[in-house]
Amino acid sequence: MLIFWTLTGLACAMAGLLILSAARAAGRAGPLPDGEAVRGRLLARDLAELDRMAARGVLAGAELESARAEVARRHLEASAGEPAPATDTAARRGQARWVLAGAGATTLAALAIYLGVGSPGVADQPYDRRVAEWAETPGMLDAPRLAAVMEREAASRPDNFEAQSLLGAARFEAGDPIGAASALRRAAMLRPEDARTWARLGEALVRTQDGEVGSDAEMAFLRALELDPGQLGARYFLGELALERGEAARVHEMWGPLIAVLAPTDPRRLDLESRLPSLSGSEG
Repeated sequence: MLIFWTLTGLACAMAGLLILSAARAAGRAGPLPDGEAVRGRLLARDLAELDRMAARGVLAGAELESARAEVARRHLEASAGEPAPATDTAARRGQARWVLAGAGATTLAALAIYLGVGSPGVADQPYDRRVAEWAETPGMLDAPRLAAVMEREAASRPDNFEAQSLLGAARFEAGDPIGAASALRRAAMLRPEDARTWARLGEALVRTQDGEVGSDAEMAFLRALELDPGQLGARYFLGELALERGEAARVHEMWGPLIAVLAPTDPRRLDLESRLPSLSGSEG
């Protein structure tokens, strides 16, 4: 945490230095041409025009002097009615002060919020140490942290069926179907006669395909039913696949036992019954 605040202070100091440097550069550059210089050029232009008119004989004598006086008077009135312009240097310095003040206020506000709600005295912890602390209270962890704990456990026992199976379930709950499928595949290889693992593997594979029952998932579900016909999750997905293929008899075969175990008023049963295809013209 000390390193973090040291770097933060250096970043703020660097920002302030850049702002002050810009202000000094503006001071050395000097002011831009002001309105007085512009008015002087306009007066000289108008007087030169009167001289050209006099050279052509258009104006002479008292008329020429009167025109010169009128031009001078008009320019004097214009300059008297305008406020003195601020120099560009002053404007830049003022902007630099505001920006510098804003940077300082933001830094102080961030520090105050952190001191109020953060833990400035707590040292940063390596990821492995945090996982070790999470492992002490597994019942209080959310799915991602539980998956991290189980991943460490499974890595230490790569040939343990329970560790791989629990890792797959934790990754699935944490929203990592690819990782879940990988762990469950290892668990299935360690205990190929476990029907539940095959069913879970199929469901994880379905999740990786955005709900589509692909060939790998179908094989996993079929293996689960081969080992245990009571795997209702496998029956559901195989029934969905048969419905998509238009295999009415297969849908009834898969969903019949599933519907039978659901209460008559269960919304899931009502949904399945409403989707059962008719067998009057089965397989067509």
